[in-house]
Amino acid sequence: MKGNRVRRLLRRLPRRLPRRLPRRRIIDYPRQGRAGVRRWLPSWRLVLGTFGTCFGGLVGLFVIVYISVDIPNENELAAQEASIYYWADGSQMVSVGAVNRQNVTLDKVPDSVENAVIAAENATFYSDSGVSLQGIGRAVVNMLSGGDTQGGSTITQQYVKNTYLSQDQTVTRKAKEFIISLKVNNQKSKREILRGYLNTSWFGRSSNGIQAAAHAYYGIDAEKLNPSQGALLAALLKGSEQYDPTLSKANHQRAVARWKWILDRQVATGKMSASERAKYTRFPEPRALAKPTSQAGQTGYLVDVANKFIQSSTGLTDKDLASGGYRIHTTFDKTLTHRLEKAVTRVRQQTIDPKKRATDTFVQFGAASVRPKDGAIVALYGGADATKHFGNNADTSAVPAGSAFKPFVLAASLEQQTEAWGAEANPGNWDSTVGDLRGALMNAQSPPFVEAGQRIGLERIRDLVVNAGLREESLAQLEPTFPLGTSAPSAIRLASAYTTFGNGGVHAEPYAVSKMTLDGKPLDGFDHQEPAQVLSPDVAQQMTGILEGLGWRTLGTSDGRGPFRPVAAGVSEPGDRMKSAWFVGSPSGGPSAGAAPGVAGGFSKGGADNDEPTTAITMFRNKPGAPELLPMNGVGGPDSGLGTTIPPKIWTAYQDTSPQDTSSRETSSQDTSSQDAPLQAGP
Repeated sequence: MKGNRVRRLLRRLPRRLPRRLPRRRIIDYPRQGRAGVRRWLPSWRLVLGTFGTCFGGLVGLFVIVYISVDIPNENELAAQEASIYYWADGSQMVSVGAVNRQNVTLDKVPDSVENAVIAAENATFYSDSGVSLQGIGRAVVNMLSGGDTQGGSTITQQYVKNTYLSQDQTVTRKAKEFIISLKVNNQKSKREILRGYLNTSWFGRSSNGIQAAAHAYYGIDAEKLNPSQGALLAALLKGSEQYDPTLSKANHQRAVARWKWILDRQVATGKMSASERAKYTRFPEPRALAKPTSQAGQTGYLVDVANKFIQSSTGLTDKDLASGGYRIHTTFDKTLTHRLEKAVTRVRQQTIDPKKRATDTFVQFGAASVRPKDGAIVALYGGADATKHFGNNADTSAVPAGSAFKPFVLAASLEQQTEAWGAEANPGNWDSTVGDLRGALMNAQSPPFVEAGQRIGLERIRDLVVNAGLREESLAQLEPTFPLGTSAPSAIRLASAYTTFGNGGVHAEPYAVSKMTLDGKPLDGFDHQEPAQVLSPDVAQQMTGILEGLGWRTLGTSDGRGPFRPVAAGVSEPGDRMKSAWFVGSPSGGPSAGAAPGVAGGFSKGGADNDEPTTAITMFRNKPGAPELLPMNGVGGPDSGLGTTIPPKIWTAYQDTSPQDTSSRETSSQDTSSQDAPLQAGP
């Protein structure tokens, strides 16, 4: 019985056993033994294991990168070179940017200044690890999305960026900044890091470091800064272009607001008592902006215009330019610039005498020459001396144009007439309205221009002058007096707009830099706009003829002789009762082929061959600190016509090609600074 039972059990066994058992999977996914949705839901073991593996991999990668990245030698990237500006002929104009820095130890920096900087930039400086993961994450996201890459860095990170790395805003640079900041935080004390940060930070005004900034803004050593002054300097770390209170009214408002916030922030973080804070209610106004002596005479004004053009074309900031190493090729003609300066100086000495006439005080001159064919700014006169008179008179937008604006009203009327008559009309046949405007321009009458503005439409006149190169922000409100020149274009822009008349109605946007390199590599942004046709050729030719008649009337002698060479001109008139005097002149060579019947000839050189620059000269009175221009009554004596006779004399002297005025000597301050001392104006 027992044997039979065993045999029956053996029969039930499979005749062939499997060679091997199924192997258990390392990752049970999709999950065995599960059905439906549960088959695809990972187990907690799988989730935990995956997270642990990834985290361990990242930690391992971080360790490898941390070990492989060394702290660079700070002297390797600390060396900076000056930027060189060149004249149009390729000769060197000026070297700018030997780094303005004087390192100081922390015992030379008041605790209140340190506290202000920490409160403004990194309140947890003494307790953090030297990096801000949140700030770096935000910066990386912004970079990848094309947004603002600034902000969120600790003082340690900013010190590392200033000392060891470039200013490039890239993910790679941010990653290096993170690793190096951790190492620096582990290897250096917080006091060492703070000292390095204060000595390498940019405060504007060409000042690197707290010591240079103290001198630039207050004329004192850093150790003499009080808590209020220190709070303002700390505010500048956010960007001097936005917070230097002397640059603009908007800057001043921003600076005051941030200065207050930094003082309050110190109270909130326990670094200043409320009673101490209550002492600082008056904003610590810094001293006026002063330029280095290497930019004396006209050089500082030339550099100023070149830098503005660079910033608008490339997006570079003052801080970028101050870092040095750039080679900047300008459009400025050395001979013409020197000759223009000499012309202003000579006529000023002959006509302006503050000791004799009180009305001659605070007189300022500005001028600019623009080449019609391509818009190159070839010369300018910005004031007596860029290191003493800081405002650039060639680029100011605070001086009304007066009657020098009226030719654009006449041009708009001619354009309207041409459209009404059609292309087949004879441009020499004047209708009564246009003829009235032409006569009013020649006879310095204003009412016909007010009437023309109402008839043509002020918007049409505005559009014409904007297309011709005037900036819309410099234009006055569209009121009935708009055609009389209440707008305030700069000398550069008014000269540029006038080139349209002599250039066949074609306007080229003005520019000051032809090319720029960094480390031998050209920078983008200097592909100039193509000239545009903004006036019909017929209207431009008619306007040239009219302006030649105006030039004859303005520059002619009392015995009926005309100017020594034909000139198309725009002028302001004594009857304007404006607070400025203008003359805009364009040399011309007599009648050109194809001149319209009954109209004086245009430029002998027109279109792309026109190399003769158009020059705008302005004269006004500006008392330092006064919000408005002073009256011109009595300036230059009783025969000056409210000063309106003086700018034409400057233009005539500028055209004089005698040897003493065509010297190729570079612009300097020796022959102008002492003469201009009584005529200084505020920034």
